[in-house]
Amino acid sequence: MVASPLGPAGDLRPSSRLQRLLPFLDWLLHYRGEYLAGDLMAGIIVAIMLVPQSMAYALLAGLPPEVGLYASIVPVVLYGLLGSSRTLAVGPVAIVSLLVAAGVGPLVPEGDVALYTRLALTLALLVGILQAGMGLLRLGFLVNFLSHPVLVGFTGAAAIVIGFSQVKHVLGISMPRLEHFYQKVLYTAQHLGESNPVTLAIGLGSVAVLVVFKRWVPGWLDRLGVPQGWRIPLAKGAPLLVVLAGTVLVATLRLDQRAGVAVVGEVPAGLPRLTLPLFDLAWWELLLPTALAISFVGYMESISVAKSLASRRRQKVDADQELRALGVANLGAALTGGYPVTGGFSRSVVNFEAGANTGLASIITAGLIALTVLLLTPLFYYLPKAVLASIILVAVAGLVDRHAIRHIWQYNKGDGMAMAVTFLAVLAISVEMGIVVGVLTSLAIYIWRTSKPHMAIVGRIGKSEMYRNVLRYRVQTWPQVLLIRVDESLYFANTKYLEDRVLALVADNPELRYLVLIGTAVNFIDASALETLESLHHELEAAGVELHLAAMKGPVLDRLVAVGFVDLLGPERFHFSTHDALIALGFVDPKDRDTRSPAEAAREAHLDPPLLDVRRAVRGPGQAHDRLSAA
Repeated sequence: MVASPLGPAGDLRPSSRLQRLLPFLDWLLHYRGEYLAGDLMAGIIVAIMLVPQSMAYALLAGLPPEVGLYASIVPVVLYGLLGSSRTLAVGPVAIVSLLVAAGVGPLVPEGDVALYTRLALTLALLVGILQAGMGLLRLGFLVNFLSHPVLVGFTGAAAIVIGFSQVKHVLGISMPRLEHFYQKVLYTAQHLGESNPVTLAIGLGSVAVLVVFKRWVPGWLDRLGVPQGWRIPLAKGAPLLVVLAGTVLVATLRLDQRAGVAVVGEVPAGLPRLTLPLFDLAWWELLLPTALAISFVGYMESISVAKSLASRRRQKVDADQELRALGVANLGAALTGGYPVTGGFSRSVVNFEAGANTGLASIITAGLIALTVLLLTPLFYYLPKAVLASIILVAVAGLVDRHAIRHIWQYNKGDGMAMAVTFLAVLAISVEMGIVVGVLTSLAIYIWRTSKPHMAIVGRIGKSEMYRNVLRYRVQTWPQVLLIRVDESLYFANTKYLEDRVLALVADNPELRYLVLIGTAVNFIDASALETLESLHHELEAAGVELHLAAMKGPVLDRLVAVGFVDLLGPERFHFSTHDALIALGFVDPKDRDTRSPAEAAREAHLDPPLLDVRRAVRGPGQAHDRLSAA
């Protein structure tokens, strides 16, 4: 990796609001000569990657290859000027290309390339408006509704859909437009006998070269002692190599005519002209669901990569500025013949490792793509579509993160269920609906999980001020007082559960006189929960039990004071800590203290696994309840 001349904290710090909105003012005004080598090298290497990738991803999106090149010029410049990340490489990516194909394809009659392209421009316009608008309104938090398990499930399924969409190009068979994934699988299986052997050989050969370069060439170069500056371009130049080799092979042997190998054909030369999307509300309404999906998924991919790379240099990334920059980049794509873009993982990592220091690296990349469009497009005429398909296949193979899938499933079955539902929905229904189903499933699981909050009866560890779960520690308890720790914020979905559990415990403990709710994990109490607490107070009073609250957080307590709940119970029933509550109730002598350290007391009181199992199995009155967890 080329060393960055930036200091440990990153000396490219916005010093004003204007510089936060226009980050290029900062790095341009403070540009140093030593930045140029890294920016130049990164710009060249990313351009080498982006030329074949942009054409391949345009093919995946159902667009002519030049549209991918156009999307790699002005949008890349705009992001380089406005992005807060110094290393994020923006351009066409696989998942966004798939979303474009899934959203635009069903709306256009087969063969109507002009309308298809106009709708792709319109989609870029909508994505730009949504992302820039969210950035200006600081609504970046909305992407948090796309949880990590949902993204893993969506990305894995999307990778399968993307990969399978390219099989027809590798096999050399034609396929009509089919709506569902399973239909494409069946059609391909039924027409395997129609495969073109020459096309298949070119496609598989390209895949083999790309895999070798990806997996083994970096290690070989390292062992051969190749200088660091040459390793990255040699290792990452495989896409360009297979493009050149495939083009020369087809052009020399005229395989397009002799063997029926499908080629890209004529790619128009010249810079993109000013283009206008469709300003038709009817089309906008049809494209809006896809635009929302691209806006969220594209931003999530970008911001995760940007933050990861920025953290390695101790730099900062402004999430809202990233939204604004991506929005402007997509607006630029809509006006210059492109289609929706976002930050790509592999290109960004290469950009980082090649030494990119500022947005100038992206501008250099865009300049080289512009030169390619101006001077080299005639060379792409004989480029086999099978080669572009192989680039996509190898690129998306890593999107199926088996380690993350296994880790999520082992850690939490609820999250694993959201991941699995998203995965299956993408394959069975559609890409856009898969995201919606995944988000709704995550929210449903969250509501279900928090509707039954974890509650634990706690007791005092020795003579310390620590109070822990009776199922895990040797603790002191009292028949007249019950200490319940509620490990969840209280809201409409779980208040009934809380009331039922508390009343059941009161019924199981006839000697009970005081019940203390411990709020160390309660971050808020909504109006429904407040109503339940008031009702619970009256029901406990009727049963001869006093309700006390301990360790409530300041913001929660402020609201309880403001609405009069503290006055309803009485200020004397609110305690700073659980220990203070027991002192106030007369169960603990404040002078009775433990001479051991808290860590020693907790370690000695913790139950061994056999005793823990016994404690869980034998639950008597005043100790625990079968519906209270042992956490």
